[in-house]
Amino acid sequence: MKSSLFLASLSMAAVLGAGPAHAETRIAAIFDLTGGLNIYGIQQNNALNLAVESINAAGGVLGAPIKVVTYDAQSELSKYTQYANTVVLRDRVDVLFAGLTSSSREAIRPIARKANIPYFYSSLYEGGACDKQTFVTGASASQQLSVLIDWAVKKYGKKIYVMAPDYNFGTISARWIEHYARQSGAEVVGQDFLALTVTDYAPTIQKIQAARPDFVVALPVGANQTGFLEQFAAAGLKKTIGLVSTNYGSGNQQIVLSPDAGKGLIGNAEYFMAVDTPANAAFIKQWAAKYGNDTPVISAAVDVWNAVHLWANAVNKAGTAKTGPVIAALESGATFDAPNGPVKLEAGSHDLRQNIYIAEGDDKHGFKIVQVSKDVAPAYENEKCDLVAHPALAAHFSPDKQ
Repeated sequence: MKSSLFLASLSMAAVLGAGPAHAETRIAAIFDLTGGLNIYGIQQNNALNLAVESINAAGGVLGAPIKVVTYDAQSELSKYTQYANTVVLRDRVDVLFAGLTSSSREAIRPIARKANIPYFYSSLYEGGACDKQTFVTGASASQQLSVLIDWAVKKYGKKIYVMAPDYNFGTISARWIEHYARQSGAEVVGQDFLALTVTDYAPTIQKIQAARPDFVVALPVGANQTGFLEQFAAAGLKKTIGLVSTNYGSGNQQIVLSPDAGKGLIGNAEYFMAVDTPANAAFIKQWAAKYGNDTPVISAAVDVWNAVHLWANAVNKAGTAKTGPVIAALESGATFDAPNGPVKLEAGSHDLRQNIYIAEGDDKHGFKIVQVSKDVAPAYENEKCDLVAHPALAAHFSPDKQ
């Protein structure tokens, strides 16, 4: 009976999703403010609040300030489902900004779709999410790994080992690594998928030593898995084996690593603080004034900043916060002069065209950018997902399903 009442309530929310029945514009923020993933979630939440503060100072949306409703997911997947339902049914928000892990995104997407409100997922990810109500402002695997594997094979050689977390981000990213390895004439000589709770990486290091790769693609997530990078260096593997990552630095791992462990590690992302643009300089100045400059800004924070501005611009362009007109405005070729360079929303896939950077860690807990690939399209997402032609499509594509 409770389940029937919930579905009825959610169905009513979907009807009303074209415009929640309240006068003010409300946005929901659900991030990991505590728990093992808070190294990302705190900055995501800070970026959202800073963006709202900036937009409100310029007149808000539709001539009124934005109100933020905030929840802490506590690094627990069940909390995302709970709070996503709460913001839909009780808080009646106009838009949802939430999640870090791919599992959190997949928990939220059906709820946002059913309620018919825009949902912005702002984190690098394995790619392939396709949903009319979902918008992705982080980089996809087809953007990052296409650039990184080509660069790394040319620099280090053709034998690759993969270390990744044991959930869809890690396992699907590994398929992409195999895909781009084949394109580059390289091969994956070993893989290890590990739980986020693992802290002893001696078995993985022994496997790497036995496989003798030219480089390792490491995709550590969370504080525990950062320990792999330290143990890799302590084992002396950096002397003969390269190490590259699409998410090294994404949670400021470079700060907690020893200088010896961090020096020479390669990160690959849509944003590093070292990006030299006027928009980034202005953003960093605003960030430092609000939060100080003791901790470097991570890419997921910029992904959220971009998402909030893209949504606010779309609302003002549409002249309403109702879902249908806002999505139409976003799909009309929404652009933003972002800290990481100009970004453009792809109408069909709801992913962003954006710059992709390769950066090398130094011995001062920082990065030096060594390559910029400009205006990189989410090629796989554009190929598989056309939400303009097929608005009812709701899927998560992966290389296995090509």
